Amino acid sequence: MNQQELFDKYQDTFAAQGQDLFFSPGRINVIGEHTDYNGGHVFPCAISLGTYGVYGARDDDQVQLFSGNMEGDVVSFAITDEAPEEVEDRKWANYFKGMLVYLRQKGFKIDHGFNLYVYGNLPYGAGLSSSASIEMLMGQVLKDEFNLDIDQIDLVKLGQKTENDFVGLNSGIMDQFAVGMGKKDNAIFLDCNTLEYKYMPLELGDYEIVIMSTNKKHSLAASAYNDRVAECGEALKRLQTKLDINSLGEIDEDTFDEYSYLLNDETLLKRTRHAVFENQRTIQATKAMTDGDLEKLGRLINASHVSLHFDYEVSGTELDTLAEAAWQQPGVLGARMIGGGFAGSAIAIVKKDQAENLKQKVGEIYREKVGYDASFYDAEIVDGPHKL
Repeated sequence: MNQQELFDKYQDTFAAQGQDLFFSPGRINVIGEHTDYNGGHVFPCAISLGTYGVYGARDDDQVQLFSGNMEGDVVSFAITDEAPEEVEDRKWANYFKGMLVYLRQKGFKIDHGFNLYVYGNLPYGAGLSSSASIEMLMGQVLKDEFNLDIDQIDLVKLGQKTENDFVGLNSGIMDQFAVGMGKKDNAIFLDCNTLEYKYMPLELGDYEIVIMSTNKKHSLAASAYNDRVAECGEALKRLQTKLDINSLGEIDEDTFDEYSYLLNDETLLKRTRHAVFENQRTIQATKAMTDGDLEKLGRLINASHVSLHFDYEVSGTELDTLAEAAWQQPGVLGARMIGGGFAGSAIAIVKKDQAENLKQKVGEIYREKVGYDASFYDAEIVDGPHKL
């Protein structure tokens, strides 16, 4: 949908003129999966697929939301209403409502209602962080339209709070940070323990990133995601009986090896091994990037997928098929699942002149094994949320 079409849709929905158009990106993560809530490092970037929002002010206290992607009616509530939406076909509005509720609770003046028409071109359920894209879209709309004096990182933190407390998914801060702090042509090397970060140019030379979507719908909130968070929490508690640490991200491979007897449980051993080794892989990957050693970066990306498959057990047939098929193709440096897992997407770093071959061959293997088509997207690395 182009900009004029979005304004036309707003007019059709609300019988009024839209005022401003905003865009908020999705994200991919080059490496560092399930490390954010374990206090480790991540290496994500914002992508050109994302969420658009057309805003128009109202002269009453009603907020009216409509999604061009969802089947259903306008969701309407008062700006003073702080209760999460419980009706199934209205629950999508909680990603917006939570941001409004928490900004008002912090004392920011949001003193009139508004209409917001929302449309996303992120493939639904693709694990490219549509939820963080929505949260940071709402944050940016409210920041701009109500002239809120809030630091961008504080807005990112409210996005995570919305996801954790208003929606009920115990995710880390990576998604909101990657979206909210995105910078064109750069990935973000982020320490999720301290929120120290630096931008690093994603210089891939003759290579590009291709996103491979399983087209299998998933809902992290209803999946084993919260189980993994709990398992890592239990592992941390056992390690803290001998180690002065606040997160699994604080230990290296040798420390894990020395103190693994404290875990004494196959599942906890596997989960912790992934959290610790994936964190170290991410640190090594950013060094490889700085050194221009793209082949090493590719091997670390492959190792990340193997660990997510065997130790963290969050991949599944569809994601494994995409990654393993990509490994077999010429010009591929590395491939792995990204996001929470169980469905969603994978990425491949492939020579630009082999990208179409990759899509064709991996697509054929996937259709034969899984029974339906995968989808492929080229990723441009873009800035964070902004008014267009």
